[in-house]
This record gives sequence, C-alpha cells and structure tokens, in this order.
Amino acid sequence: MKKTILSIGLMLCVAIGAKAQETTTPNPVNPNAPKFKFDSEVVDYGTIEHNANGDREFKFTNTGKEPLIISNAVGSCGCTTPVWPKEPIAPGKSGVIKVHYATDRVGHFEKQVTLTSNADTPSKVIKIVGTVKPDPTPAPTGGTTAPAPPVEQKH
Repeated sequence: MKKTILSIGLMLCVAIGAKAQETTTPNPVNPNAPKFKFDSEVVDYGTIEHNANGDREFKFTNTGKEPLIISNAVGSCGCTTPVWPKEPIAPGKSGVIKVHYATDRVGHFEKQVTLTSNADTPSKVIKIVGTVKPDPTPAPTGGTTAPAPPVEQKH
C-alpha cells in the first residue's frame, strides 16, 4: 500500500514538473494592428504667462491596417486634462488629442498623458512641458491701515 501511494505521488511530481517546464508561447503580434504616428510626442508650451491659454493639441495618424480605438486617456495629475476622439480612427486617417494644462501654477512643468488603445503598443505616453511665469501684478493690499495707538503703561 505504501509503495502504491509513493508511486502515485512520484508520478504526480513528475507530471507537475513536466507541465511547469512547458514553454508558453506569447500572444502573436497582429501585423494589421493599428499604430499611432504622432507629429510630435512632446508639446513644448515654452515660457508662458500666468493664467495663459493652457490648451494644446497632439496630432496623430493611424498608420496601421485596422481602426484605432482609444479607450482612455489619463493625465499624470489633476492639472492636466486630456480629451480624445471617442470614435474609431480609420487606417490612414488622422485625429487630435487635446490637452489642457492649468496655467495658474507658476514654474516649470513636465506632465504626461497615458493613452490606452487597441494599437500595437496598447499603452502610449505623450508629454507636455513648459514654464509658467509668475503673475506680474502685485496682490491687492486691502487699503492702508493707521498705526496702532501707543499703549499706556501703569507704574
């Protein structure tokens, strides 16, 4: 009885080991898959004024052989808001991804927008960079104030 159980256990171990060594084949790459071709993957705002227009566009073409469907676009922070085409982009056709950056934030910025699609590379990152100048107008002071009266001291 012990030999039978030991034999079954040994065969199970060999079967599991053989199964573990089987090589898995990766999913085949679709040669007809849609493909992004951007005019530029980085949009440089340059140096802009505080509260300037923060809207820019990324133009792209589907150079694949099947329709390109962008299912999502996410900015790297709340200050970067993308808008993407919801309809499929046919092969050879172009589209635009609009990005709004909140230019009330002073200083240098580098932000990313991550696109999710059915393209040959399902996750694609595009970037915006630039510098927002400080606000040149001084903050209002709220009027003038008179100096406080002297405090009397008791001796």
